[in-house]
Amino acid sequence: MLDGLTLFGTSLAHFASPLTLLYVACATLLGLIIGALPGLTATMGVALMTTLTLKMQPDVALLVLVCTYVGAIYGGSRSAILLNIPGTPANAAACLDGYQLARQGMAGRAMGISTTGSVMGTLIGMVALAVFTPVLGELALKFGAFEFFWLALFGVIISGTLTGDDALKGWLAGFLGLLIASVGQDPIHAYDRFSFGSRDLAGGFQLIPALVGAFGFAEVLTVLGERVARPAVHSVDSYLPRIRDVLQHWRTIIRSGFIGTFIGIVPGVGEDVASWSSYAAAKRASREPEKFGKGSVEGLMAAETGDNACVPGAMIPVLALQVPGSAPAAVLMAAMIIHGVQPGPMIMVNNPQFVYDVVAMMLYATIGILVFGLLLVRPLIRVLQVPRDIIMPIVFVLCVIGSFAIAQRLFDVWTMIGFGILGYVLRRYNYPMAPFVLGIVLGDLLDKNLRRGLVLSDGDLTPFVTRPISAVLFAICLLSIALNITAFREAVNRFWSLIAGGRKA
Repeated sequence: MLDGLTLFGTSLAHFASPLTLLYVACATLLGLIIGALPGLTATMGVALMTTLTLKMQPDVALLVLVCTYVGAIYGGSRSAILLNIPGTPANAAACLDGYQLARQGMAGRAMGISTTGSVMGTLIGMVALAVFTPVLGELALKFGAFEFFWLALFGVIISGTLTGDDALKGWLAGFLGLLIASVGQDPIHAYDRFSFGSRDLAGGFQLIPALVGAFGFAEVLTVLGERVARPAVHSVDSYLPRIRDVLQHWRTIIRSGFIGTFIGIVPGVGEDVASWSSYAAAKRASREPEKFGKGSVEGLMAAETGDNACVPGAMIPVLALQVPGSAPAAVLMAAMIIHGVQPGPMIMVNNPQFVYDVVAMMLYATIGILVFGLLLVRPLIRVLQVPRDIIMPIVFVLCVIGSFAIAQRLFDVWTMIGFGILGYVLRRYNYPMAPFVLGIVLGDLLDKNLRRGLVLSDGDLTPFVTRPISAVLFAICLLSIALNITAFREAVNRFWSLIAGGRKA
């Protein structure tokens, strides 16, 4: 415990220089603006910023990305409250009560509540990040190739199950991501797969251009395809948080903080599920559930605490297991690898200081959203009024420049455009993006450990299901599928009905 506090203090001091604090302020403010503007998601913001921080020192670059991530999840509450449009999917639950409070002339109070909930949620998740990452890392040291294979597969399965209404669509999206990740040379013998004689394809698809396309360019296509009237912004009253709101709803804050953190740890689920789960739990436990959806302070507090607690929660499996807990965390994990930091079970052995560096980054980002949440309410309202037709072309240019800047390859730009079109098509047909992205991210982990396990067992599959931890993970995967088997059967029946109907036609 004392060693952890010492490492945390060292990390705080390391980032306390004036120049670094300036980076914190700029990155948090930029993240807040990205989150506040409808159509610009946290994942897009982190992906674009990753391409712009390649020349920075690794610790400073990752600090910028963490601050952008935290700021974006918080910033989405601004448009949710004032416009009834969630800035990011994580803030959809905040629309229910935040917008109703704004209509009742309490927009400022609603933003004060969202600021309080966001800060408290991030602090709760930050403590969990500091406490549970070393514990999970020690457990992960017992994992071998067989266990990591099932862990990667479990991440795709559970993400597909929890991130959409149709589990089959989620699984299909996840396995499509795994298929795409297998393009290029295999990780053990460097044998070309699905390259079709192309030297570019033999190198595989780079992760950052793929994610920039799937979230950035796909969002541009989606938003520009919609005709949305310019919304009117509600006037703002006093936006200072009220101590009474915190004291009155402290149980809601703690409960939502724990729920958000736990959901963050589950691979690939993300902040939107954390927000809705916290909101639902608060409504069930509330003495006044009838007020939810009509301007409930408790409901807004729960939603904003839950989604922000998910942010540090999603970093726990990234650092301990090399498995991202959410889509923005997946991009952040890729950025860590690009900057020479290798997350995973050995991080507490090789680089324990980095874990507490991330905790310190979260703390500085939390201070940033608190300061900007109180001081820049009215200027940020003007940002919300910028037309989408101006923002989206700028985002597209950043997508192109960022994709090209990583390796100066034109192929990466085509990769970004291709994945953007694919992501747009998947969205149009209601396929969730989180399992698709998680499949791309975890494909390398799954591929390496499947082949490594087969080499170690001389082609025998039984160790994958007979080793204790492997057996548990295998059982969890089967249980996750079995719980959704009804939905699976219904989806298969619909599929065959469509084919039968097409044949008759």
